Amino acid sequence: MVDVANQTPAPGPAGADAETLPPRRSFPSWLITIISVALVLLAWELCRPFINPIFGTYPSAIAVAFWKMAGSGKLTAALVDSLRPFAVGYVLAVVIGVPLGLLIGRFRVAEATIGIYVTAGYAMPLVALVPLLVLWLGLGFAVKVAIIFLMSLFPICINTWLGVAAVPKALIEVGKSFVAPDHVILRRIILPATLPYIMAGLRLAVGRAVVAMVIAEFFTSISGLGAIIITSANNFDTAATFVPILIIMVLAVALNFLVGAAERWIAPWQAEIAGRDQQ
Repeated sequence: MVDVANQTPAPGPAGADAETLPPRRSFPSWLITIISVALVLLAWELCRPFINPIFGTYPSAIAVAFWKMAGSGKLTAALVDSLRPFAVGYVLAVVIGVPLGLLIGRFRVAEATIGIYVTAGYAMPLVALVPLLVLWLGLGFAVKVAIIFLMSLFPICINTWLGVAAVPKALIEVGKSFVAPDHVILRRIILPATLPYIMAGLRLAVGRAVVAMVIAEFFTSISGLGAIIITSANNFDTAATFVPILIIMVLAVALNFLVGAAERWIAPWQAEIAGRDQQ
Protein backbone atom coordinates (compact mmCIF):
# COMPACT_ATOMS: atom_id res chain seq x y z
CA MET A 1 0.00 0.00 0.00
CA VAL A 2 1.11 3.51 -0.64
CA ASP A 3 1.59 5.75 2.37
CA VAL A 4 -0.41 8.80 1.31
CA ALA A 5 0.24 10.75 4.50
CA ASN A 6 4.00 10.77 3.98
CA GLN A 7 3.84 11.89 0.37
CA THR A 8 4.67 15.56 -0.25
CA PRO A 9 3.02 17.08 -3.31
CA ALA A 10 5.39 18.33 -5.97
CA PRO A 11 5.31 22.06 -6.45
CA GLY A 12 3.11 22.88 -9.41
CA PRO A 13 3.54 25.74 -11.83
CA ALA A 14 1.00 27.83 -9.99
CA GLY A 15 2.96 27.60 -6.74
CA ALA A 16 6.22 28.34 -8.52
CA ASP A 17 4.69 31.36 -10.22
CA ALA A 18 3.36 32.66 -6.92
CA GLU A 19 6.82 32.48 -5.39
CA THR A 20 8.76 33.92 -8.33
CA LEU A 21 6.38 36.73 -9.32
CA PRO A 22 7.69 40.13 -8.16
CA PRO A 23 5.38 42.30 -6.08
CA ARG A 24 3.07 44.40 -8.21
CA ARG A 25 4.06 48.05 -8.33
CA SER A 26 1.40 50.70 -8.11
CA PHE A 27 1.58 54.26 -9.36
CA PRO A 28 1.55 56.96 -6.67
CA SER A 29 -1.65 58.96 -6.42
CA TRP A 30 0.05 62.28 -7.17
CA LEU A 31 1.37 60.94 -10.47
CA ILE A 32 -2.08 59.72 -11.50
CA THR A 33 -3.50 63.16 -10.64
CA ILE A 34 -0.84 64.96 -12.71
CA ILE A 35 -1.48 62.69 -15.69
CA SER A 36 -5.23 63.24 -15.41
CA VAL A 37 -4.86 67.05 -15.29
CA ALA A 38 -2.39 67.01 -18.19
CA LEU A 39 -4.75 64.95 -20.35
CA VAL A 40 -7.69 67.25 -19.61
CA LEU A 41 -5.62 70.36 -20.46
CA LEU A 42 -4.33 68.73 -23.63
CA ALA A 43 -7.83 67.78 -24.78
CA TRP A 44 -9.05 71.29 -23.96
CA GLU A 45 -6.19 72.86 -25.94
CA LEU A 46 -6.87 70.60 -28.92
CA CYS A 47 -10.41 72.02 -29.05
CA ARG A 48 -8.94 75.48 -29.63
CA PRO A 49 -9.93 75.76 -33.36
CA PHE A 50 -13.57 75.16 -32.46
CA ILE A 51 -13.78 77.70 -29.60
CA ASN A 52 -15.11 81.22 -30.16
CA PRO A 53 -12.90 83.48 -27.96
CA ILE A 54 -15.93 85.55 -26.97
CA PHE A 55 -17.84 82.60 -25.55
CA GLY A 56 -14.96 80.37 -24.46
CA THR A 57 -11.22 80.05 -24.11
CA TYR A 58 -8.39 77.53 -23.96
CA PRO A 59 -5.38 76.91 -21.66
CA SER A 60 -2.73 78.77 -23.69
CA ALA A 61 -4.86 81.94 -23.79
CA ILE A 62 -5.49 81.66 -20.05
CA ALA A 63 -1.74 81.29 -19.46
CA VAL A 64 -1.03 84.46 -21.46
CA ALA A 65 -3.68 86.40 -19.52
CA PHE A 66 -2.25 85.02 -16.26
CA TRP A 67 1.26 86.26 -17.02
CA LYS A 68 -0.03 89.70 -17.97
CA MET A 69 -1.97 90.04 -14.70
CA ALA A 70 0.85 88.61 -12.62
CA GLY A 71 3.40 90.94 -14.25
CA SER A 72 1.28 94.02 -13.55
CA GLY A 73 0.80 93.07 -9.89
CA LYS A 74 -2.97 93.24 -10.28
CA LEU A 75 -3.47 89.53 -9.63
CA THR A 76 -1.34 89.44 -6.47
CA ALA A 77 -3.13 92.45 -4.98
CA ALA A 78 -6.53 90.91 -5.77
CA LEU A 79 -5.55 87.56 -4.25
CA VAL A 80 -4.34 89.17 -1.03
CA ASP A 81 -7.51 91.26 -0.88
CA SER A 82 -9.63 88.09 -1.17
CA LEU A 83 -7.61 85.99 1.27
CA ARG A 84 -7.81 88.44 4.17
CA PRO A 85 -11.57 88.07 4.89
CA PHE A 86 -11.38 84.40 3.88
CA ALA A 87 -8.75 83.62 6.52
CA VAL A 88 -10.54 85.54 9.29
CA GLY A 89 -13.97 84.10 8.52
CA TYR A 90 -12.75 80.51 8.16
CA VAL A 91 -10.65 80.59 11.34
CA LEU A 92 -13.59 82.02 13.29
CA ALA A 93 -15.81 79.23 11.95
CA VAL A 94 -13.32 76.59 13.11
CA VAL A 95 -12.80 78.18 16.53
CA ILE A 96 -16.56 78.41 17.18
CA GLY A 97 -17.87 75.45 15.16
CA VAL A 98 -15.74 72.67 16.69
CA PRO A 99 -16.47 73.47 20.38
CA LEU A 100 -20.14 74.07 19.56
CA GLY A 101 -20.39 70.68 17.82
CA LEU A 102 -18.68 68.96 20.75
CA LEU A 103 -21.08 70.62 23.16
CA ILE A 104 -24.20 69.70 21.17
CA GLY A 105 -23.08 66.12 20.61
CA ARG A 106 -22.01 65.49 24.19
CA PHE A 107 -24.85 66.99 26.20
CA ARG A 108 -28.49 66.14 25.58
CA VAL A 109 -29.77 69.48 26.89
CA ALA A 110 -27.48 71.39 24.50
CA GLU A 111 -28.62 69.24 21.60
CA ALA A 112 -32.28 69.85 22.40
CA THR A 113 -31.69 73.58 22.88
CA ILE A 114 -29.22 74.50 20.13
CA GLY A 115 -29.29 71.60 17.67
CA ILE A 116 -32.49 72.70 15.93
CA TYR A 117 -30.98 76.12 15.12
CA VAL A 118 -27.80 74.58 13.71
CA THR A 119 -29.81 72.23 11.49
CA ALA A 120 -32.07 75.07 10.33
CA GLY A 121 -29.10 77.35 9.70
CA TYR A 122 -27.40 74.73 7.54
CA ALA A 123 -30.54 74.29 5.41
CA MET A 124 -31.24 78.02 5.09
CA PRO A 125 -30.11 79.71 1.84
CA LEU A 126 -27.54 82.03 3.39
CA VAL A 127 -27.13 83.98 0.14
CA ALA A 128 -30.58 85.41 0.82
CA LEU A 129 -29.19 86.99 3.99
CA VAL A 130 -26.50 88.97 2.16
CA PRO A 131 -28.66 92.11 1.67
CA LEU A 132 -29.56 92.05 5.36
CA LEU A 133 -25.92 91.60 6.37
CA VAL A 134 -24.99 94.53 4.15
CA LEU A 135 -27.65 96.61 5.89
CA TRP A 136 -26.21 95.68 9.30
CA LEU A 137 -22.47 95.68 8.60
CA GLY A 138 -22.02 97.87 5.54
CA LEU A 139 -20.04 97.04 2.42
CA GLY A 140 -16.56 96.64 3.87
CA PHE A 141 -14.39 93.98 5.45
CA ALA A 142 -16.79 93.00 8.25
CA VAL A 143 -19.64 91.89 6.00
CA LYS A 144 -17.31 89.69 3.93
CA VAL A 145 -16.03 88.01 7.08
CA ALA A 146 -19.61 87.47 8.26
CA ILE A 147 -20.68 85.82 4.98
CA ILE A 148 -17.67 83.49 4.94
CA PHE A 149 -18.12 82.70 8.63
CA LEU A 150 -21.80 81.79 8.30
CA MET A 151 -21.30 79.58 5.26
CA SER A 152 -18.37 77.75 6.88
CA LEU A 153 -19.71 77.35 10.41
CA PHE A 154 -22.50 74.84 9.92
CA PRO A 155 -20.62 72.05 8.07
CA ILE A 156 -17.93 72.09 10.77
CA CYS A 157 -20.45 72.13 13.62
CA ILE A 158 -22.69 69.40 12.20
CA ASN A 159 -19.81 67.07 11.33
CA THR A 160 -18.36 67.47 14.81
CA TRP A 161 -21.78 66.86 16.31
CA LEU A 162 -22.24 63.64 14.31
CA GLY A 163 -18.73 62.55 15.20
CA VAL A 164 -19.46 62.84 18.92
CA ALA A 165 -22.68 60.87 18.46
CA ALA A 166 -20.71 58.11 16.69
CA VAL A 167 -18.21 57.59 19.52
CA PRO A 168 -18.68 54.04 20.91
CA LYS A 169 -20.41 54.07 24.26
CA ALA A 170 -17.87 51.54 25.58
CA LEU A 171 -15.08 54.12 25.34
CA ILE A 172 -17.05 56.61 27.42
CA GLU A 173 -17.90 53.91 29.96
CA VAL A 174 -14.18 53.15 30.36
CA GLY A 175 -13.55 56.79 31.24
CA LYS A 176 -16.43 56.79 33.71
CA SER A 177 -15.14 53.61 35.33
CA PHE A 178 -11.96 55.49 36.16
CA VAL A 179 -14.09 58.30 37.67
CA ALA A 180 -12.94 60.76 35.00
CA PRO A 181 -14.86 64.06 35.00
CA ASP A 182 -16.83 65.13 31.93
CA HIS A 183 -14.22 67.60 30.67
CA VAL A 184 -11.50 64.92 30.81
CA ILE A 185 -13.72 62.43 28.94
CA LEU A 186 -14.45 65.11 26.35
CA ARG A 187 -10.78 66.04 25.90
CA ARG A 188 -9.09 62.63 26.20
CA ILE A 189 -11.68 60.24 24.70
CA ILE A 190 -14.34 62.00 22.63
CA LEU A 191 -12.15 64.59 20.88
CA PRO A 192 -9.55 62.09 19.51
CA ALA A 193 -12.33 59.73 18.37
CA THR A 194 -14.11 62.61 16.64
CA LEU A 195 -11.08 63.95 14.75
CA PRO A 196 -11.91 62.25 11.40
CA TYR A 197 -15.37 63.83 11.45
CA ILE A 198 -13.91 67.22 12.36
CA MET A 199 -11.41 67.04 9.50
CA ALA A 200 -14.18 66.04 7.08
CA GLY A 201 -16.14 69.09 8.25
CA LEU A 202 -13.11 71.32 7.69
CA ARG A 203 -12.77 70.02 4.14
CA LEU A 204 -16.44 70.66 3.40
CA ALA A 205 -16.16 74.10 4.94
CA VAL A 206 -13.21 75.00 2.69
CA GLY A 207 -15.38 74.67 -0.40
CA ARG A 208 -18.23 76.64 1.12
CA ALA A 209 -15.83 79.35 2.35
CA VAL A 210 -14.32 79.78 -1.13
CA VAL A 211 -17.81 80.11 -2.62
CA ALA A 212 -18.74 82.58 0.12
CA MET A 213 -15.61 84.61 -0.61
CA VAL A 214 -16.68 85.11 -4.23
CA ILE A 215 -20.31 85.78 -3.27
CA ALA A 216 -19.18 88.42 -0.79
CA GLU A 217 -17.10 90.16 -3.46
CA PHE A 218 -19.97 90.07 -5.94
CA PHE A 219 -22.69 91.43 -3.65
CA THR A 220 -20.70 93.84 -1.43
CA SER A 221 -17.87 96.17 -2.41
CA ILE A 222 -16.54 94.68 -5.65
CA SER A 223 -12.92 93.84 -4.95
CA GLY A 224 -10.38 91.02 -5.01
CA LEU A 225 -10.66 88.11 -7.43
CA GLY A 226 -14.40 88.69 -7.76
CA ALA A 227 -13.72 92.16 -9.17
CA ILE A 228 -11.43 90.68 -11.85
CA ILE A 229 -14.13 88.17 -12.81
CA ILE A 230 -16.81 90.85 -13.14
CA THR A 231 -14.58 93.36 -14.98
CA SER A 232 -13.24 90.79 -17.42
CA ALA A 233 -16.71 89.37 -18.12
CA ASN A 234 -18.07 92.85 -18.79
CA ASN A 235 -15.23 93.40 -21.28
CA PHE A 236 -15.90 90.02 -22.96
CA ASP A 237 -12.34 88.96 -22.07
CA THR A 238 -13.06 85.28 -21.46
CA ALA A 239 -9.43 84.27 -20.96
CA ALA A 240 -8.95 86.88 -18.23
CA THR A 241 -12.23 85.79 -16.64
CA PHE A 242 -10.95 82.23 -16.30
CA VAL A 243 -7.72 83.27 -14.55
CA PRO A 244 -9.27 84.07 -11.14
CA ILE A 245 -11.71 81.17 -11.53
CA LEU A 246 -8.85 78.70 -11.94
CA ILE A 247 -6.90 80.34 -9.10
CA ILE A 248 -9.92 79.86 -6.83
CA MET A 249 -10.12 76.20 -7.84
CA VAL A 250 -6.40 75.69 -7.18
CA LEU A 251 -6.77 77.48 -3.85
CA ALA A 252 -9.57 75.14 -2.77
CA VAL A 253 -7.56 72.06 -3.79
CA ALA A 254 -4.48 73.33 -1.95
CA LEU A 255 -6.45 74.08 1.22
CA ASN A 256 -8.01 70.60 1.11
CA PHE A 257 -4.53 69.13 0.80
CA LEU A 258 -3.38 71.16 3.82
CA VAL A 259 -6.33 69.92 5.88
CA GLY A 260 -5.50 66.34 4.88
CA ALA A 261 -1.84 66.87 5.82
CA ALA A 262 -2.93 68.31 9.17
CA GLU A 263 -5.12 65.25 9.76
CA ARG A 264 -2.21 62.89 9.03
CA TRP A 265 -0.04 64.87 11.45
CA ILE A 266 -2.60 65.19 14.26
CA ALA A 267 -4.14 61.71 13.95
CA PRO A 268 -1.67 59.43 12.13
CA TRP A 269 -3.43 56.33 13.44
CA GLN A 270 -6.51 57.02 11.31
CA ALA A 271 -4.70 56.20 8.06
CA GLU A 272 -3.56 52.87 9.51
CA ILE A 273 -7.04 52.02 10.77
CA ALA A 274 -8.61 52.87 7.40
CA GLY A 275 -5.85 51.07 5.48
CA ARG A 276 -5.21 54.08 3.26
CA ASP A 277 -2.07 54.30 1.11
CA GLN A 278 0.25 57.13 2.03
CA GLN A 279 1.64 57.38 -1.49
